Amino acid sequence: MLNRRLFLASAAAALTAACASGNRTGQLPATGAQTAQGAYIAPEYLQMYRAMPEERFPIPAVDLTKIDPVYYRQLVDYYSPEPAGTIIVDTPNRFLYLTMENGKAMRYGVGIGRAGFDWGGRARIAYKRPWPTWTPPADMIAREPELVEFKNGMAPGLENPLGARALYIFEGGKDTLYRVHGTSETWSIGKAVSSGCVRLLQQDVIDLYNRVPDGTPIVVRQA
Repeated sequence: MLNRRLFLASAAAALTAACASGNRTGQLPATGAQTAQGAYIAPEYLQMYRAMPEERFPIPAVDLTKIDPVYYRQLVDYYSPEPAGTIIVDTPNRFLYLTMENGKAMRYGVGIGRAGFDWGGRARIAYKRPWPTWTPPADMIAREPELVEFKNGMAPGLENPLGARALYIFEGGKDTLYRVHGTSETWSIGKAVSSGCVRLLQQDVIDLYNRVPDGTPIVVRQA
């Protein structure tokens, strides 16, 4: 079962607040690029993280020079006792795995919750939403009165804290208030930056969204 701290009101408010911060996006050169360490970025990654003008809200290309290459989406060898089609969040190492057959998994780099709002256990993805609405809780609005304009929900878009897609985590039929969602904040991947929500690059959360159905099991590991 998920840690019962998930359901404390204060943690829930802070959790939702975690998804609210400014977005930063970068443009990637059309051909070739290097990381900050001088390493060459392979063309397949440039294509993987290309601009997506076909989306409801056009998504810019990711500036991969700002991200450690270990966090690029990739198919990896991965043994797990969990059945294929399970989402596994490796909190300490900042990875999300989608298990596959034959000892493989699709691995994504993520940003995870700050200390004090870490969480773990087993749950499921109750449902998914493209370009979701985000609604700050009353406690958050009380702390940040300027958010009152969003009391009935923040419209979808690149500035929306949930990004291009959101997967809603439920346990025992109850909303945990935790989400797997998109972000344009490339600098946050690989870091502990949010109060519990698991954030992926916009292109990665779209890829994950397209691979998993409602009801997908999710396991969050803290160690």
